[in-house]
Amino acid sequence: MKPARLAVPALFALAVFMVALPFGLKLHQQDFMISLLVWVLVVSSYRLMALTGEYSLVHVVLMGAGAYSSALLAKLAGFSVWLAMPCGALVAAGLAAVLSFPLFRMSGFYFLIGSFAAGEAIRLSWTYFTVPFGGPKGIKLIPSPELTLPGLGPIAFYEPIPYYYLTLIVVGISLFVLYRLENSRVGLTMNAIHWRAPLAESVGVDTWRYRALAFVIASFFAGLAGALFCHYYGTANPVQFDVAAMVYVLIWVIVGGVSRFSGPIVGVVVLSVLNELFREAEQWRPLIYGCILIAVMLYLPDGLIGLPARIRDWIEARRGVAALPAGAEEPADFSSSKRH
Repeated sequence: MKPARLAVPALFALAVFMVALPFGLKLHQQDFMISLLVWVLVVSSYRLMALTGEYSLVHVVLMGAGAYSSALLAKLAGFSVWLAMPCGALVAAGLAAVLSFPLFRMSGFYFLIGSFAAGEAIRLSWTYFTVPFGGPKGIKLIPSPELTLPGLGPIAFYEPIPYYYLTLIVVGISLFVLYRLENSRVGLTMNAIHWRAPLAESVGVDTWRYRALAFVIASFFAGLAGALFCHYYGTANPVQFDVAAMVYVLIWVIVGGVSRFSGPIVGVVVLSVLNELFREAEQWRPLIYGCILIAVMLYLPDGLIGLPARIRDWIEARRGVAALPAGAEEPADFSSSKRH
C-alpha cells in the first residue's frame, strides 16, 4: 500500500488513540498531555514562520502576549473566556504586525538578534509594571472556561479530562488550518521565498509582505496556545515565557526537522516524553538535550523525521551487498565518468 493511502487510516487510528488516551493516565500525566498539546501548537506555528527562512526568538513571548491578554480580558474586563481566548490570539497577531515593520528591515542573524531584543523588551515590561500585569508574580486565579450543555449540565473545564478534550479540539483544528495553509498557493510562495528570494522578487512577489504574513499568522496560533495554557493552569507570569522556553522550542523544531509538517511535532513529542521519563534527573536535562541536538545535526540533517528514510536506505544497501555472489565486489558507478 502506498504511503498516501496509509495516511487516512493512520490519522484515524491516531485520533481514536488520542480520544481514549486520558482515561488510562494518572492525574499528573493528564496535565502533561495538556501541556504537550499546547507546545505542539507552538512548534507547528513556529514552523510556518520558518517556511520563509527566518527564525525568530520572540515566538514564545508572543505566546505570552496571548496568555496575558486573554487573562486580563477574562479577569479584569469581564469577558467570557470563550471570547477572551481568540481575542488574546488576535492581540498577539496585532503585536506581531507592529513588530514586523522594524524587524523585517533585517534578515538572517540580525533578524534573530532583533527579535530577541523585542521579545525581552515586551517580557520585561510584564515584570516591571505591577498594574495590570502583576509584576514578577504575574496574574493569578485566571478563570477557566464554563459551559452548560442541555441534558449534561455544567462541564468543569478546570478538571484535566474535559480541558484535555477542549485543547485537543482546538489544537486539531489549528493544525488542520496550518497544514492547509502550508500546502496552499500562499504557503508555496513562502517556501519559494525561503529558497529563491531574489528570483521570487524578480517575478513580482512582495517578499516583505509574505514574511510579515507568516509572522502574524504564526503569532496568532502562538497566542492561542498561550491562552489555552494560562486558562488551565490559572496563572501567567514572565518566567513561563522567557528565553529558556524559546531555546527549547528551537531544539524541538531542529531535532524534529523542518522539512515536513510533522517534523516539529515529532521533535516536541519525543523530547518531551524523554524529559518526562527522566524527570528525576532534571539537572541533567540540558546535557541530554545538547547531546541529542549534536547527534541529530551530525547524523540526521533532516531531523528525526528523516530517520525512517535513513533506515530504509541502510537496509536496501545491506540487501544489495548480500545479493552479490561470494567473492564479488560491488559494481562501480560509471554513470558520471567520461567515455573515450
